[in-house]
Amino acid sequence: MGPGGSRDAGAAPGRRVVLATRNEHKVVELAAILAEVMAELDCEIVGVGTFGDVPDVVETGVTFEENALLKARFVAQATGLPALADDSGLAVDVLGGSPGVFSARWAGRHGDDEANLRLLLSQLADVPEAHRGAAFVCAAALALPDGRTRVRTGRFEGSLATGPRGEHGFGYDPILVVAGDTRTAAELCPAEKNARSHRGIAFRALGADIVELLSDGAG
Repeated sequence: MGPGGSRDAGAAPGRRVVLATRNEHKVVELAAILAEVMAELDCEIVGVGTFGDVPDVVETGVTFEENALLKARFVAQATGLPALADDSGLAVDVLGGSPGVFSARWAGRHGDDEANLRLLLSQLADVPEAHRGAAFVCAAALALPDGRTRVRTGRFEGSLATGPRGEHGFGYDPILVVAGDTRTAAELCPAEKNARSHRGIAFRALGADIVELLSDGAG
């Protein structure tokens, strides 16, 4: 049982997988990406916000993989349930892969999408189109309360627009022009984005691990 009796909330243990985020956009996105896997296991994805006494994890890793595993392990231990987590960000070629793991707090305050976009675009204002290559990178992790873990990665290649476009998505989606397309990630409909995105690639790769580790009733 997790701290404060968190495990008692809702359905029986083993029928839920906790997503280690309070970002409802991610909960919806991941539920769609993993819909077939969850249906096969008769499981439901719930956000960690369902468990009010689970504190936020300090992301001390220096890679996406390290941070994803930190979050997944912490939430699995805190809730007593299988946990999924991802760490993702934007890697810009001319910035040597930055913002990278600092993407969500590039402008100094975590999760301020507008400020992050504004700062990054200003930093790249004089960079010509030919050198504006970038990619979203995602590490997706699964952790079980017994300590077993798996992690998979995915990339979503493109280049950076000079201004935001599109109404879908979140974060840096409005400025990444998808490779082989003229649209930004925020101009793709959710189904298109999930089929092509770094998060979709990483979590679909993790799907087989989820089935393998959870089908024996673990968690």
